[in-house]
Amino acid sequence: MEATNKQQQPPVQEEHKAAAVDVKKKLSDDDDKGVEAEEKYHGWKAMPYVIGNETFEKLGTIGTTANLLVYLTTVYGMKSANAATLLNLFSGTTNLAPLLGAFLSDTYLGRYATLALASVASFLGMLLLTLTAAISSLHPHHKEDGASTGQMAVLLASFALIAVGAGGIRPCNLAFGADQFDPRTASGRRGIASFFNWYYFTFTIAMMVSATLIIYLQSNVSWPLGLAVPAALMGLSCALFFMGTRLYVRVRPEGSPFTSFARVLVAAYRKRRLPAPKAEEMFDPPHRSSLVTKIAYTDQFRCLDKAALVVAEDEEDELNTNNTNNLQWRLCTLQQVEEVKCLARILPVWSSGIIYYIVLTNLGNYAVLQAMQTDRRLGRTRSFEIPAGSFVVFNMLALTVWIPFYDRVLVPAMQRVTKREGGITQLQRIGTGLALSVLTMLVAAAVERRRRRIGDAASCFLLVPQQLLAGLSEAFALIGQVEFYYRQFPENMRSVAGALLFLGFAVASYASGLMVTVVHRTTGGPGRPDWLAQDLNQGRVDLYYLLIAAMAAVNLIYFLACARWFRFKKPVHDTNAAAMLVEMDGNHHSDTIKKASAAGPPV
Repeated sequence: MEATNKQQQPPVQEEHKAAAVDVKKKLSDDDDKGVEAEEKYHGWKAMPYVIGNETFEKLGTIGTTANLLVYLTTVYGMKSANAATLLNLFSGTTNLAPLLGAFLSDTYLGRYATLALASVASFLGMLLLTLTAAISSLHPHHKEDGASTGQMAVLLASFALIAVGAGGIRPCNLAFGADQFDPRTASGRRGIASFFNWYYFTFTIAMMVSATLIIYLQSNVSWPLGLAVPAALMGLSCALFFMGTRLYVRVRPEGSPFTSFARVLVAAYRKRRLPAPKAEEMFDPPHRSSLVTKIAYTDQFRCLDKAALVVAEDEEDELNTNNTNNLQWRLCTLQQVEEVKCLARILPVWSSGIIYYIVLTNLGNYAVLQAMQTDRRLGRTRSFEIPAGSFVVFNMLALTVWIPFYDRVLVPAMQRVTKREGGITQLQRIGTGLALSVLTMLVAAAVERRRRRIGDAASCFLLVPQQLLAGLSEAFALIGQVEFYYRQFPENMRSVAGALLFLGFAVASYASGLMVTVVHRTTGGPGRPDWLAQDLNQGRVDLYYLLIAAMAAVNLIYFLACARWFRFKKPVHDTNAAAMLVEMDGNHHSDTIKKASAAGPPV
């Protein structure tokens, strides 16, 4: 087979060379102008605008939403249960909206247009929310009066605009930033890895500012000012984004990946009774996309290979133009099959992240309640009291200190030892974070047991070690997951990769709520408070933490099994891409079917 391929190469050798040069000119842009990729990839030159946009967007978004429960109960006079229900619905919507945003981005709009529209929508939502506080007619005069129908309509409209903004920004911002680096070069790949690290560095800065300064303005100065500052920061985010327009690489979408996935499943099901095809029997036409990398064949999920099996009726339908659409649902390319396999391999790894998010969610919630039952007074006169909700700063501080050290010191040192880009694989980085999450919950359980023995006189700084460990865990697991999804998803689904992270958070939030309900109902008894009693000194939060630690340990074992089974995506060599471009202009689908059996196995 290799000899046959070698004999076919000389007659088109010069065309292959010319096509390889044309690869540089195929990077799509919104204006569809042919510009060489080297002139379009500005890398770090575009980062002040990309990271600046994302930093101020996070400052605006987090600063707006972090204290909404207080706003609804104190200004709108809502009962705490009703306010919490509304915010849970709002939070769930903003975590699920990225799925729709990712679909629209990858299928129709592209990441640049999606981010532009979403940023404007988010700014308008924050501006409208600010007006509900600044204009007296848009909120109740007295909180006892309750909000009118019109006032609630304006409030919900602001929430809807913010949710639309989240739906477009969350799945696209990381992928768009990574798009600015050339993944075909070593420096571009290093830039992508560094971008993910620095993205989370700026994210933690935004979290710390929001948890301190902005919440202070809202609670202690005035709501109009406290909401106007995040809105102004979101406006600055929009301005920075559009200022960098001339530098951006804007990858044009190539159609719905979901439709392609559905075709593979339908085609494989239709041919389920046929024997598994040999490599030379599969439909492997010249790769026609300059944006999506040709993926090498893998022998996992061989049942899906049947979708690319060429049979006689496929050739007959191809010659009949009226049956072309029917053929698309019966015969798929080997590339389409491999893209579905990529998703199938990623999903088990993604599912292991849900338990990890449960760890973060529960620790974040109960650390605040723990802090409320400690001595938080500082100063010689002990007149200043640290807000209970501000202890997340220690989590963010660990991230802020660790990420630059990891990116600039540890990674280069590990690279010299392992001879691997990034020092370790993304799966090794995720596994380290999951292991640290188990340790985090064990430390949190020990700290809570000690705090409960001491009582309310316990120092609030007992909680610092668990927060630092949680931040270190996030630096490994969360950033590792983002980079893993970005690298292992096909390029036409990278916005979906971003949405997948938030879908995991949404599932974990619902699961955490269910866990709390079950523990409340099953651990209490007559004259005996449950583990999560209102007074933590009467409850057993330490046992709840140990339960979560056990779940995290089982999840770590599950992840290790998934990681051992996982196969990293491998691209086909560039010579195949060049051969693809030779036949790109003018060749029809029917020609490639007839050549499929002679093409040989994929590289």
